[in-house]
Amino acid sequence: MREVEGLDQLQSLVAQEMGPTAWVTISEEMVTRFADVTHDHQWIHVDAERARQESPYGTPIVHGLLTLALYPYLGRQLLKINGVSRVINYGANRIRFPNAVAVGTRVRARQTVRSVDRINADAVRMTSTFVLENEGQAKPACVAETVVLIYG
Repeated sequence: MREVEGLDQLQSLVAQEMGPTAWVTISEEMVTRFADVTHDHQWIHVDAERARQESPYGTPIVHGLLTLALYPYLGRQLLKINGVSRVINYGANRIRFPNAVAVGTRVRARQTVRSVDRINADAVRMTSTFVLENEGQAKPACVAETVVLIYG
């Protein structure tokens, strides 16, 4: 884990890759709970028998948005910013899901800070690329360019 002090030290992270994080297993229970919360019960995620028979993957796959939702948790394993009051998710410029994640797969993340732009005396906008990897797969599960606002 990288650790920086305050807004001024964030600039030192630009173009540096952090990670990987520890592996996290995306369980069937996580997928079911995500489906319940989002009301996305598409069979390819939650119906194991149908997925075995009809899916090109032969098994249920994790919702792409569930993999994206792991970024705050995984990001806290990559970077600690001391001396700030809050970090706010501002959005994403680009999100891609180039590889499916089978339920039960372990994933981990890497982060590369792309830019740190001062927006006022007490805040910066940090843009990063997060890459979520499937264990044993060369192609990533998710690549997202995320944007956060960080306040001193």
